[in-house]
Amino acid sequence: MNYNLLMEKEIENIKKSKNSHKTLLLHTCCAPCLTACLERLSDIFQITIYYYNPNITNEEEYNKRLIEVEKYVKQLKTNNEIKVVGAPYEPKAFFEIAKGLENSPEKGKRCYKCYKLRLEQTASYASLNNYDYFATTLTLSPYKNATWINEIGSDLNNKYQSTYLYSDFKKKNGYKRSIELSKEYNLYRQNYCGCIYSYK
Repeated sequence: MNYNLLMEKEIENIKKSKNSHKTLLLHTCCAPCLTACLERLSDIFQITIYYYNPNITNEEEYNKRLIEVEKYVKQLKTNNEIKVVGAPYEPKAFFEIAKGLENSPEKGKRCYKCYKLRLEQTASYASLNNYDYFATTLTLSPYKNATWINEIGSDLNNKYQSTYLYSDFKKKNGYKRSIELSKEYNLYRQNYCGCIYSYK
């Protein structure tokens, strides 16, 4: 499945529609992953960034990444205003879904459940606050399973009012572009996803 093509088709449909002011709740894990995604989406949607990452074990790290997200958004010049919502820090939610999977390899079942935890919370928040769409920057990383992420998003379409926006942001040199933009804006780039198991 070409998830990037699905996103492009959806964007074309939005451009053709009379109501082009669609709202998007965009989950992000960090500022570097956000960069290339916003470059593609900021002129299409009215975007709110949703920073929800209970997988980040260290609270100082959690706050550091959120500050970088806010710093980056403030520097951007876009046609549409971009807002940032920082969700409460709740690592217990991650440890609950990770029980029994502490020794699971990277890109294994623990990671799948982590994607699901973050996407479900995003979908719930999007629906409660009447966003047209929800999406995640997680598909930008070559270290994340974009197929799993999009399958989870598709399943959530059947449960929540907001529509999942398919994506594979690493396509068309998305990941490379994120590295370039991170250097341009002098952003902090972490070398692990955030959880203690990845850190180890």
